[in-house]
Amino acid sequence: MNIAVIFAGGVGKRMKSKDKPKQFLMVHGKPIIVHTIELFENHPEIDGIICVIVKDWIPYMEEMKYRYRLDKIKAIVSGGETGQMSIYNGLCAAEKNFGAEGNIVLIHDGVRPLIDSETISNNIASVKKYGTAITCTVAKETVILVDKDNNVSEVPSREQSRFAKAPQSFWLKEILDVERQAINEGKTDMIDSCTLMRHYGKKLNVVVGPNENIKITTPDDFYIFRALYDARENQQLE
Repeated sequence: MNIAVIFAGGVGKRMKSKDKPKQFLMVHGKPIIVHTIELFENHPEIDGIICVIVKDWIPYMEEMKYRYRLDKIKAIVSGGETGQMSIYNGLCAAEKNFGAEGNIVLIHDGVRPLIDSETISNNIASVKKYGTAITCTVAKETVILVDKDNNVSEVPSREQSRFAKAPQSFWLKEILDVERQAINEGKTDMIDSCTLMRHYGKKLNVVVGPNENIKITTPDDFYIFRALYDARENQQLE
């Protein structure tokens, strides 16, 4: 089975929204997270969805599930104290509802609503062939690394530079095993699953996704998403 774990367990302080977490801000009559989930709901290769939500907003997400007929959602669970622990809660719910052996999990941000069907399919194919899939975009500008004094320490080749995005996809059993090892060792705040898996020496395969696959974190991101959505609706973009 192919399972999507959509996590939005934080409150999005950088968005500075007035009365709700960023994932529930409305665009064209739907919360951002519903736009995201619908990409997986409507994909023929996705068999089930787990949502990880801020605890106090779980009843609202339950309402959204029924209002928008998100029938592939099998569980809505509470987020954890860190992003890593929110993902872990979702992975455990996937294991509980579907089993871990032989299943693929696509871990995706609830506030990345601009991926496409091809990216989802390519993630699944990559896990089947290579065991992993890290959705990336090609660097269009030079990337620099800095040291603790804010001096440039390295300038990687642009040809070899990528920006890691989502989905980040794995065999469910393998990512759960690594998560549990990390938690047992006191590592509970890895920045993302790519970083976690690399820390434990796992080989990661890259899938190139669309450049517009932004994470809606700040007000600027919100306005960019709305503009891109409008352009697509008006058939100005493919």
